[in-house]
Amino acid sequence: MIDQTKNTHAHRTFILPVRVYYEDTDAGGVVYHSNYLNFCERARSEMFFSKGKNPILNSGHFVASSLEANYVKPAFFADQLEVTTELVSLKFASFTLKQTIHRDGEKIFEMTIKLAYLTHEGEIGRFDDETREMLHTLLS
Repeated sequence: MIDQTKNTHAHRTFILPVRVYYEDTDAGGVVYHSNYLNFCERARSEMFFSKGKNPILNSGHFVASSLEANYVKPAFFADQLEVTTELVSLKFASFTLKQTIHRDGEKIFEMTIKLAYLTHEGEIGRFDDETREMLHTLLS
């Protein structure tokens, strides 16, 4: 994938182009509602991969702890979309992102997601300074 990180105002925004395939849609060619979440998940993973990092860390990984989604307009088979990812807040054991999906510059979906850090033992944990700095570098 192409690293399409750009600075906007005080934040860095990661942009992932996504093509809608037949498998993403119902028989009428409309994207299933759950696939917007999949597109956003793909963008979050690609954000790490584009910097040579893995979203599964040596000491733990991130899980969605809450999200709020707003479906503005439907996407359709063969649409070319852009998923933007922007850091909203960074704490010691979680971070919050705003992710937006656009088609031809028009917003069609928006989500705010809070990701918590879990150790591989399944315990809520604080990520170390190196992980915190990596997240800050990726998204600020």
